[in-house]
Amino acid sequence: MTKVNVYGIDGAVKETVDLPEIFNTPYRPDVIRKSFNVLHSNKRQPYGSDPLAGAKHATASVGKGRGQSRVPRLTQGRRAALAPGVVGGRRAHPPKAEKIWKEKMNKKEKLLARNSALAATKDKDIVSKRGHTFDEKITLPVVVDDEFEKIKKTKDVITALEKIGIYDDVLRSTNGKHIRAGKGKNRGRKYRIPKSLLIVSTKDTLEKSSNNLSGVDIAKPDQLNIEYLAPGGDPGRLTVFTKSALQQLRGGK
Repeated sequence: MTKVNVYGIDGAVKETVDLPEIFNTPYRPDVIRKSFNVLHSNKRQPYGSDPLAGAKHATASVGKGRGQSRVPRLTQGRRAALAPGVVGGRRAHPPKAEKIWKEKMNKKEKLLARNSALAATKDKDIVSKRGHTFDEKITLPVVVDDEFEKIKKTKDVITALEKIGIYDDVLRSTNGKHIRAGKGKNRGRKYRIPKSLLIVSTKDTLEKSSNNLSGVDIAKPDQLNIEYLAPGGDPGRLTVFTKSALQQLRGGK
């Protein structure tokens, strides 16, 4: 069994505990990536064009022998219409609203992906490779005393994270905020913000006190999925568990 330290909000080591058996799951980045792709595929909203788009004009072919192309043309004028490739014409292969985007994945395979992503949070090499910054002396995943759940102010959360040695990762996310490339700037997603800490707690108190920190997500043990544990399909997120939240993970459920 792997032992990790339990840190107090003052940064001191209170005790050591054994990680649940679920953290011994083999590392399977291929299954994690597949699970992430399936999850995002199932969140897509079907879209498509009007089946009659570009085909609502009264058109007719002028026939041959006139020295002009034989594309369909408006009956009330000479402008080309209807055919793909002409201004105002229909599209040759438009997106269909009836297309099914959903993908399926076996339950055991999905559970393996979740557990493998959870186990990756204890490996310092994988977490560092993902880009997270933290004090090399701490044990991963970071386990904090249940006093952490009682913090109601953001500044107190920041102080606790600084003393433990993981607040630099929040600063990395803050400094990494940048304007998105492409048309997404015009569609309500102008900025891209790097992910930082994942805080797993059994209570809702941290929702208010930590929600304003850059890149930080807060979840309960029964809410953990690939989107929290491996954003973008890349496992090894820097994760903070409260002691009671870690207890709930025993049994691998």
